[in-house]
Amino acid sequence: MSYSGPEFDLPEQRRRRRAPLAVGLAALVPGALLGWVVYEGVGRPGGSDPARTDAATPWSEHASVGDDAKVPAPSASALPLKGKVVVIDPGHNPGNFQHPSEINQKVNIGTNWKECDTTGTSTNAGYTEARFTLDVAHRLRALLERQGATVKLTHDGDRPAWGPCVTKRAGIGNDAHADAAISLHADGAPEGDRGFHVILPATVHSGGADTRPIVASSRTLGERVEKDFAKVTGSAPSNYVGNGTGLDVRRDLGGLNLSTVPKVFIECGNMRDSKDAALLTSGAWRQKAAQGISEGIVSFLGGQASGG
Repeated sequence: MSYSGPEFDLPEQRRRRRAPLAVGLAALVPGALLGWVVYEGVGRPGGSDPARTDAATPWSEHASVGDDAKVPAPSASALPLKGKVVVIDPGHNPGNFQHPSEINQKVNIGTNWKECDTTGTSTNAGYTEARFTLDVAHRLRALLERQGATVKLTHDGDRPAWGPCVTKRAGIGNDAHADAAISLHADGAPEGDRGFHVILPATVHSGGADTRPIVASSRTLGERVEKDFAKVTGSAPSNYVGNGTGLDVRRDLGGLNLSTVPKVFIECGNMRDSKDAALLTSGAWRQKAAQGISEGIVSFLGGQASGG
């Protein structure tokens, strides 16, 4: 969204009247000075008074935001995520296609051995999941940072050139002692399967995996993200996973099994369905997706901070 706050009309400058007598001018000066003091004290219309500016130009929670959005940063007193660490994991990597041997190496995810990483899916027109997740990750990072969060991505652009492995992705969140972590994805189900769903960690205690300490908090995070994602994007929960709840529980994802911090995955839609694909390839919709996820994280961390 190209944000513009309410327009303010600056006060018109009054024309000075040349008093015919010096005494007339002397009589006007005290009144003018008093008016200036009152004017400065209450704040000029559209002036630089921080309280007036913040109150008059709130940023909308659900405004449609374009590709080149410029969202104003909130004031220091409106940073709900100050001191919080959020790790964003953009699913897959655009460079994975060029590194098949590296991403196909097996890693231990606690419950079983699995490929280090995969290439992900794409729309029928060739827009890849890896491009989608990285784009949404950048938008989400910008939103969270404006609210005071410290944000870390598991990979960014061509750094690293492939992967990282799912074990490393989990490790980045763990090492950062993240207050919340989320892995961004889009599904590759058949045409007609539509909607989004949030994946929660199952209770796993096997090998190097132990999700028991994070199952409850991850569920809360997932429920908040599901609610706000649906509200902001207008998308319906998946019609093929989760029985209409928008939530699914899995024990076969290394990024969840090996996490020691609250973490969820989100499948933002089905890239293989033409209607979902039209949304996923829209920059304006991807901004809404990032906004919905951001609001869910803020809700979770706010409740966490207050003990809710």
